[in-house]
Amino acid sequence: MILYPAIDLKDGQAVRLKLGDMGQATVYNPDPADQARSFAALGFPWLHVVDLNGAFEGRSVNGAAVDAILAAVTPAMKVQLGGGIRDHAAIDGWLEKGVARVILGTVALRDPDLVRGAARRHPGRIVVGIDAKGGKVAVEGWAETSELSAVDLARRFEDAGVAAIVYTDVDRDGILKGLNMEATLALAHAVSIPVIASGGLASIDDVARMLEPDARILDGAITGRALYDGRLDAAEALALIARQEAGPC
Repeated sequence: MILYPAIDLKDGQAVRLKLGDMGQATVYNPDPADQARSFAALGFPWLHVVDLNGAFEGRSVNGAAVDAILAAVTPAMKVQLGGGIRDHAAIDGWLEKGVARVILGTVALRDPDLVRGAARRHPGRIVVGIDAKGGKVAVEGWAETSELSAVDLARRFEDAGVAAIVYTDVDRDGILKGLNMEATLALAHAVSIPVIASGGLASIDDVARMLEPDARILDGAITGRALYDGRLDAAEALALIARQEAGPC
């Protein structure tokens, strides 16, 4: 199980949103590269980065901040990046710069053939981001909700060769209500693609829940506000994961 600390970028700063609302952004660090270094020093193997402005505008907006993050932590820490990546040029560009995996969200609904093509060109480096409100896929930075269910969208990529699906419950994102394990596990059982849980992780109890036998089907979970607010102790969480994966002595 991988625990992914998150850095959400808005106007060049590391922020967290509440329920995906750009008007409810809390700035946690004006220097995202510094925040990334802090996470790397704690021992996290992966970093989850989202260009929030990019997700709304359909193009990379916080590129300078992402470049600084990459320079600060790679190759010791792997970075997966989403937000506003909508064409092959953007995908290729970020992968060439050192991003380990690119997350494709809105374009997965709008242009699934592009996702399939990217997965063929970059095996193991393309992730599908599925954000859901009430079980329905939300796109364009969560500003629009489609009529397609998260499971139906995921099934479209069953044979595409994507590395993982990041499933975000928008209704829980940034409000520390706990992961939506029921919906996340249902998605994981519906497809063979590894699923990463996102939205609502609140405490060490959520990490422990991810390590229970029925949840071991999941690839990992993303944590944001709980880390920033101190509700989740990084060292405790990583130690718990390490003990569980080491098994009985």
